[in-house]
Amino acid sequence: MTTQNIATGTSTPTLRQQLGARKPVEAFMAEAGNGTGGPKLRRTLGLLHLTMISVGATLGTGIFVVLSSSVPMAGPAVWISFAIAGLAALFAALSYAEMAGAVPVSGSSYTYTYATMGEGLAWICGWCLVLEYAVSVAAIAVGAGEYLNEMARTLGVDLPAALTNPPGTDGGVFNIPALLIVLFATVLLVRGTRESAMVNTVLVFIKIAVLLFFIVIAFSAFTSGNFDPLLPMGTAGVSAAAARLFFSYIGFDAASTAGEEARNPQRDLPRAIVLSMVIITSLYILVAISAIGARQWNWFEGKEAALAQLLQEVTGQGWVALFFAAGAVLSIVSIVITVLYGQTRILVAMSRDGMVPAVFGRISPRNGAPVAGTWITGSAVALVAGLVPLGQLADATSIGTLFAFSLVSLAVVILRRTQPELPRTFKVPFYPLTPILAILFCGYLMANLGVSTWVVFGVWMLVGAFIYLGYGRRHSKLAADWGSFRK
Repeated sequence: MTTQNIATGTSTPTLRQQLGARKPVEAFMAEAGNGTGGPKLRRTLGLLHLTMISVGATLGTGIFVVLSSSVPMAGPAVWISFAIAGLAALFAALSYAEMAGAVPVSGSSYTYTYATMGEGLAWICGWCLVLEYAVSVAAIAVGAGEYLNEMARTLGVDLPAALTNPPGTDGGVFNIPALLIVLFATVLLVRGTRESAMVNTVLVFIKIAVLLFFIVIAFSAFTSGNFDPLLPMGTAGVSAAAARLFFSYIGFDAASTAGEEARNPQRDLPRAIVLSMVIITSLYILVAISAIGARQWNWFEGKEAALAQLLQEVTGQGWVALFFAAGAVLSIVSIVITVLYGQTRILVAMSRDGMVPAVFGRISPRNGAPVAGTWITGSAVALVAGLVPLGQLADATSIGTLFAFSLVSLAVVILRRTQPELPRTFKVPFYPLTPILAILFCGYLMANLGVSTWVVFGVWMLVGAFIYLGYGRRHSKLAADWGSFRK
């Protein structure tokens, strides 16, 4: 095996050596499907399932949850913000597609970084993924309370704000709907991958239908004058909104975490990632344009469940808002299922390497799923969803995601140089321009996030460093096998 792990005559590497140690791609491929002992993950997912995992993890967040807070930042040009964020995501998605075809395992960007840049950056990337996946699940679930409230108001019922609103906003204390949605997704996932994938596929088709329904109704009230002025907040507002809306695109990499449960991962993973990005970006921009066309941009400020309210105003029919709000809740359930799925599979990969406790990698002999790790992860995320406000979660998630995406794009360049002979079922077009543009776009969006978000990210990284030094470095399987590696 070729690796940068250096045998020094001792059984323990120095910290510097271990941080730079790369795990060979061949080793990842040999371990594919394994847990931390016992049964293996089962290969049950085809192209449709993988595409729906990617779409399910992505489609809906920016429309159902974050749109109403982004329109006041960008004005009518919010659709441009979606396009900018989508372009950055597309460049990153193409890099993911190449890496998923070359290294089709569960670890996603954590694995890609470990194989190309070493254990230190791999840990940082994995720690970012914990922020991206687990915290984004909580952030998305928080938005469910808004649409449940809208459904209840349509039926003439007022739900208690303390139990349905995000904590710290509008009287919210503990978000019960968010908690219950995460627990429902957890229960579904522990039943098995195939079962949860089938449920998700149905939910994705429902939410696509709901969004198309909204587009048709909103365009019936379209007024071109609502786009004048296009940039009331200037280009800075468009950039700031794009940075926030990038949160809406983070789910596509969930498909890459299914590499060890896909029937033909090297063929289907790249296709699923690219296809899902086309579907998602098109729908996001269409919904944004139709929404602004139906109502002036300042109408959205302070609105909860804005799109459901817009439909009710346009049609004058309460059942329309009820239908849309119900679709939004189902959409959020789909996102929670797929993103939580991605989180548990990344933890399986990290546990195999000794970066996190082995319990996260134990596979159930009954259904071939990491049941114990799913229960632990789901329970922790459910508590966060019930107790933490949405805005803080969304922004913190964006910065961790952007950093991880940058590393994947860099991994494409490094792996092309170090292992040009490695079989690749997909190659990014216009190499090396595409991965370089992905890195630049991600850096641009990171720079437009607020100071408080950077502070949260810095604290998160500091906590991660202490965990790595206290646990990951001591339990690293690569370090334990140090003497068996050569240049």
